[in-house]
Amino acid sequence: MNDNRPPERAVTLKDLASELGLHSSTVSRILHSGTDVARSAASPGTAERVRALAREMGYSPDPQATSLRTRRTHLLGVIVPRLSDLVLAIMYEGIEEAAAEANYSTFVMNSRDDQELQRRKTEIMLARRVDGMIFGDAHLDGSLLAELSDRGVPFVLMNRRVPGYPSATCDDVRGGELVADHLWSSGHRTVSVIAGEPYASTAVDRVAGFVRRWRELGGDIPDSAVVWSGFDTVGGRIAAEKILKNDARRPTALFAVNDFAAIGAMGAVRSQGLQVGQDMAVVGYNDTSLAAQLPISLSSVHSPMLEIGRSAVQLLLRVLNGEQAESIRLEPTLCVRESSA
Repeated sequence: MNDNRPPERAVTLKDLASELGLHSSTVSRILHSGTDVARSAASPGTAERVRALAREMGYSPDPQATSLRTRRTHLLGVIVPRLSDLVLAIMYEGIEEAAAEANYSTFVMNSRDDQELQRRKTEIMLARRVDGMIFGDAHLDGSLLAELSDRGVPFVLMNRRVPGYPSATCDDVRGGELVADHLWSSGHRTVSVIAGEPYASTAVDRVAGFVRRWRELGGDIPDSAVVWSGFDTVGGRIAAEKILKNDARRPTALFAVNDFAAIGAMGAVRSQGLQVGQDMAVVGYNDTSLAAQLPISLSSVHSPMLEIGRSAVQLLLRVLNGEQAESIRLEPTLCVRESSA
């Protein structure tokens, strides 16, 4: 006899956690960690409730995730949008340094900020039995992180954050505030923002910090003054051209959420016959090595890129050891140069 009923969905950590009113990571530590870690995760009564419900619901751990927890390879997987991006390359240097100090090796893959490609690269790394993963390409609107957490895969985020998961980042909201303070104190009252991609927390947080602080200072910045764009020079130039075409509200200053977009914007400003730093102030973000070497040096928010990478490894090692892993926010500083002085 044919049974056309769909197969029953496997019980997950998330199901158990939801039923018990606990966090998935707590349930994972109780079911998958050693005795000492399980004791630190919850009281004996809670631990017994978790185990009893797991037996009752027929929970079976994900075999890939189990191998990550029980058979250490001392190998860490890293996924970034593009290692050709100078910012991410420096962060990866920090990862390699900190991993080597802890007797770990690393390997990196590019996702090109494509979520399907990110998913495929993740499975390749899991098949290589990495002990844990560092994601530098997290999307605020993605589903992969929740799925990996549900499977009990150890991971942390770097460069970008997503609420609910441990991350090592720059305090990007504060960075945006620093730019607003600088431009306001320099006498600018009409500004526009080249905002980057809306799926990346780096873009969202830097814009939010800038706009909020600008309005606190008494400035007006309509939503139309924030133009979302690619993170590269082409994206920055296209966004700046769109801004500069608006004769009804031509700004005296542009804030681009990364240096490459800022460099593209500087090209657009020059093509309009304007002088960067005199007719139009431009400020970037990350303070890459290019910023100070341009013909007109670029003001930029300094992000501690190397330390972000090192912090991501330290955070992941805490996750692997079953310890509390709180997100790390590193402090930015503003480097004022000719482009906005």
